[in-house]
Amino acid sequence: MKLDILKYPDPNLAEKCAIVEKITPELKKLIDDMVETMYEDDGVGLAAPQIGEKIRLIVIDPSGPKNREDLQIIINPEIIASEGKVDSEESCLSCPTFSCVIKRSEKVTVTGMDENGNDLKIEADDFLAIVLQHEIDHLDGTLIVNRVGRLKKSMYDKKIKKWQQQQKINAGK
Repeated sequence: MKLDILKYPDPNLAEKCAIVEKITPELKKLIDDMVETMYEDDGVGLAAPQIGEKIRLIVIDPSGPKNREDLQIIINPEIIASEGKVDSEESCLSCPTFSCVIKRSEKVTVTGMDENGNDLKIEADDFLAIVLQHEIDHLDGTLIVNRVGRLKKSMYDKKIKKWQQQQKINAGK
């Protein structure tokens, strides 16, 4: 089932997420729904807080958005090592029409579990490293708009307010 993606400035997106204690049938259903949502919205990653679940869970497919060849589910992901720096042009399903350049680590090592509870260790560079960092940021309540300067964030905030006002006007018609 396709889920609704929360949009900035929804306060739920700014909260730190809880560790997943055990893998349940409900969690597996949530994972399936998140994967479907990510693919239908042409994303390469989706974090649980983006769909209103405050748990440490991400689904990614760096082969996307059109190809679907490298699906990875990571429960309780944690960056345990990083090196280098690289500029990354990013956008986000929770921040429509917004993109920016963010300084990210060039390489990361991430640990976590797969959907069956098996331990994972991912050594990533290039695009995969960036996707992992972006999605793990969501689990800590950080969006790409929180990583830009005040001026760019302020301009986006004004754009969002206008968009929200237009939605209210359209809803009243």
